[in-house]
Amino acid sequence: MPRPFDSRRWRVATLLLLIALLSACAHAPPRNPLATWVPSPNHDVRRPVLIVLHYTDQDSVQQSLHTLRTANSGGPVSAHYLIGADGHIYQLVADQLRAWHGGPGRWGTITDINSASIGIELDNDGATPFAQPQIAGLLRLLADLTTRLHIPSTQIVGHEDFAPTRKVDPGPLFPWQQLAAAGYGLWPRTPLIDPPAGFDPWMALALVGYPLDDRAATVRAFHHHYRGIEGETLDATDLRILYSLVQTIERGGGAR
Repeated sequence: MPRPFDSRRWRVATLLLLIALLSACAHAPPRNPLATWVPSPNHDVRRPVLIVLHYTDQDSVQQSLHTLRTANSGGPVSAHYLIGADGHIYQLVADQLRAWHGGPGRWGTITDINSASIGIELDNDGATPFAQPQIAGLLRLLADLTTRLHIPSTQIVGHEDFAPTRKVDPGPLFPWQQLAAAGYGLWPRTPLIDPPAGFDPWMALALVGYPLDDRAATVRAFHHHYRGIEGETLDATDLRILYSLVQTIERGGGAR
């Protein structure tokens, strides 16, 4: 015997169907109303090839979350992730989307940093050592991103590295060597040895990825990253480090 018509169930089913349709529309790609939609499966999402580390230079995670969803003195700004001093990881922008975290700069052949990178902000003022729970959270995130997005583990740089005339983050206190010990970032192999005669440190810096528009600024950024010191002049230790980095890249450890 057929069931009697249940108007309440019909309304609920209709509502659920409507919600499902609206949800599908919300996630559908935008379509140009001037064109006939004939979808092709031959497409892909953005594929980042670089991870950029920043520090927030603000008073708290909550302040940074607000800034990254609104603006700073330079206008709207964002990052894909923010990591608190306690290691908690926040995501603000989907990996396949372009966050506004890098600004003008160049790293190797990459000239549009935002289009090619994942931006990670660290809750730190630049004058305080980075908390170990925060670095542990960063290492967990780097393991996920490099595996899931197939980003080379050497392709992790600081904001200052590609924009040395404008930025200093994550600064000389950031523990790059700790990241290298875990397998992330380009780092010199030890023991360091003297480069051969004729070794050009400027060509080496360019091969690593550094822009050479302002050489003093580039050396300062290099010192922050690889030695945790100040200074705008290359010395013998810098040449040994650069020679080791070049050897690693030539062996395939730092291809961009």
